Amino acid sequence: MSIRHGLLALLERGPRYGSQLRTEFESRTGSTWPLNVGQVYTTLARLERDGLVAPGGEDSAGHTLYAITDTGRTELREWYERPVDRANPPRDELSIKLAMAVGAPGVDIRGIIQAQRHSTIKAMQDYTRLKATALAAIESGQSRERDDVAWLLVLEQLIFQTEAEARWLDHCEARLVRLSLPADGRAAAPPAPQAAETDTAADDTAATDARARTARTRRG
Repeated sequence: MSIRHGLLALLERGPRYGSQLRTEFESRTGSTWPLNVGQVYTTLARLERDGLVAPGGEDSAGHTLYAITDTGRTELREWYERPVDRANPPRDELSIKLAMAVGAPGVDIRGIIQAQRHSTIKAMQDYTRLKATALAAIESGQSRERDDVAWLLVLEQLIFQTEAEARWLDHCEARLVRLSLPADGRAAAPPAPQAAETDTAADDTAATDARARTARTRRG
């Protein structure tokens, strides 16, 4: 998450002070990524150091305001136009947990997967309910603020993300089922082309079983 560029985007709308920036950032993202005031002011100090923002006087309450500079606007435009770099993905706790659990003595990795699937699907259901509420408000004309639309987009990203995680967990369980076959069974597999077909069929069967379990969990 780029707090740096998020603050620049908010400052493009006009001068703001630290607490105001935090409130507007959380409003725009539905508090999905909460900030503390210390983070905001530390980021503002760095932006000022880099010439992207400058002090913009004070408001009537004596709050120090910050304003985006021309250099900051250029940086913001370039950020909007530049694709997000996926070459160095952020560390994911769930991936690390499963990687460490593979082969660990006394660890029920399938139990870990099933517990995580239940939690992931519950989160997906919660996000879906929030999306329905937000969408109903927007479509009824009760709310068309840009913050509400932004929050809707964030919610939909979270829904897609949890759906993908649930599918990945199904795949992990299917993979473990296939790899847990007896060694002599694997040794008796047919030669190369047929083996590939058998391997695919086993994956498909296990994945189907896993998806069925996911569907049952969703209904629960």
